[in-house]
Amino acid sequence: MLLTGANLIKRLIDVAGSLIVLILLSPILMLIALLIKLESPGPVFFKQIRVGKWGRTFELYKFRSMHRDAEFKKEGLLAKNEMAGGVIFKIKSDPRVTRFGRLLRRYSIDELPQLFNVFRGEMSLVGPRPPVPSEVTMYSLAERQRLDVIPGITCIWQVSGRSEIPFEKQVELDIAYIESQSLWLDIKLLLKTLPSVLIGRGAY
Repeated sequence: MLLTGANLIKRLIDVAGSLIVLILLSPILMLIALLIKLESPGPVFFKQIRVGKWGRTFELYKFRSMHRDAEFKKEGLLAKNEMAGGVIFKIKSDPRVTRFGRLLRRYSIDELPQLFNVFRGEMSLVGPRPPVPSEVTMYSLAERQRLDVIPGITCIWQVSGRSEIPFEKQVELDIAYIESQSLWLDIKLLLKTLPSVLIGRGAY
């Protein structure tokens, strides 16, 4: 019963928080959408299937930060993956990223549309980042523990170095969060998120 109550409060915070931020930032979000369209042809939003709680898939939203043919070019860049562990694909100075997209990524502005996912209940403000299905197929049984909770926009490793943290350490931190999660911990992580975003450490 206590767990149900805590989850209910977490959900209420997610709904209220995402709605308030979306309303307050709506003029900025529209300006960002305009700048994306002006720089490169293609949609404003990038949609991608991600894996959520208990393996359920959903469509995640981001501001598009890459050229629209980015997915077709990924295959030729796999050998340059700089993310330790090989499960997640990340490279610095990715040639597929637009100039404005680099700014969006550095300050995690491209993640703001995920507030819609939070409002819809597919994500939470705080929780492990949702992986793509191809990553999940490479998970060990222990790594699948990340899927025991609703994924989030921010998490422990997001405020501790982001892409500079190896995949194995990300998993370790996510599981530690799941085992000790509380509303107070969520609040602390949310308060740490803005300074971390402004510093831009590990963002690429």
